[in-house]
Amino acid sequence: MRRPGPLPPSSRPETPSAADEERQLAERRAAMERLGIERAPAEAPIAPEHVAPERAAPEGPAAEGRAAEGRAADDHTDTAPIVALRPAEPRVAARAVNATSDGDADDAEERSGERVGWAGVWRAARARRRVLRAEVRRFTARARRRRLGWTIALGSLLVLVVGSVGAAYSPLFAVEEISVEGTELLDAGAVASALEDQVGKPLPLVDDSAVKAALVGFPLVQSYTIEAHPPHDLVVRIVERTPVGVLQSDAGFTTVDAAGVALTTAGERPGGLPLIEVDGGTTSEAFLTVGEVLRALPEELRSSVTSATATTAEDVSLLLGEDGPQVIWGSADRSPYKALVLQKALGGALAENATVYDVSAPDTIIVR
Repeated sequence: MRRPGPLPPSSRPETPSAADEERQLAERRAAMERLGIERAPAEAPIAPEHVAPERAAPEGPAAEGRAAEGRAADDHTDTAPIVALRPAEPRVAARAVNATSDGDADDAEERSGERVGWAGVWRAARARRRVLRAEVRRFTARARRRRLGWTIALGSLLVLVVGSVGAAYSPLFAVEEISVEGTELLDAGAVASALEDQVGKPLPLVDDSAVKAALVGFPLVQSYTIEAHPPHDLVVRIVERTPVGVLQSDAGFTTVDAAGVALTTAGERPGGLPLIEVDGGTTSEAFLTVGEVLRALPEELRSSVTSATATTAEDVSLLLGEDGPQVIWGSADRSPYKALVLQKALGGALAENATVYDVSAPDTIIVR
């Protein structure tokens, strides 16, 4: 607050004495005490907003006496009139509030930051992070348990697979015995001996190409499968080729199957197989048709066929017995039905004197 300005010079020429000034000061103090107002400090300026409103004039003789004394003091003094001021305590409180609201707030924050310090801030941040981590762990506990269960399951499965594969490729599952099944014309012991190089190998490491190369040397083998029977057995299942006839050549008699694959060759004609005579060799359509017809015959009927001839795929003929009747078969179409019709005709009343059976049109059989 500003210090009050100097009073205007007095219009009176005379100068008051020290006793008058002391008396006037005593009167002012007495008046202020009667009004209940503290004297304003010398350094505190009197602001317009601090001027107290005018009091109502008191009534009665005492009030008139005080008014007269006040007027007498005004007439004999050169000082400023007495102004009623606010109580000291409210003014100090308001000033403190104003100071705090204006610039002291920043100072208070600075002093507070100085008291807390960087160590306190760091500790508070670390505590906050710790609380956040605890909350995250609490809310993700179920997901972590589920993830742990999946991890354990996958780990167990991985250990099982790795252990099984390792054991399978170890000597614990090495081949010790080879069994050959499905052979009738072939010698099973000879086939097993040809596969001896696979003994001692783990079952998963059996070489299929080596097995195939060994079985190629057996023409009667049409197809084969390999089965591993842990811990030490290897089973080879063979499907043999079915011989359907014999071809005569300068080398002798060659047994062939329906596909024309040469099975065996001998100097004498083997019994139980018909002699095949076709044009064009084993790769012709006539030979393939004859092979298909012979395979369609029942076993008892096939054994009675002594020869089969054809020049094309449409004129297959069969001879039953050495001097038996001739069967005109035609093409290979409906061969199973033709075989059934022929069997019935052979058992009929005309079978004794018949020399030709024409079943090329099986719905109308011709017997001569």
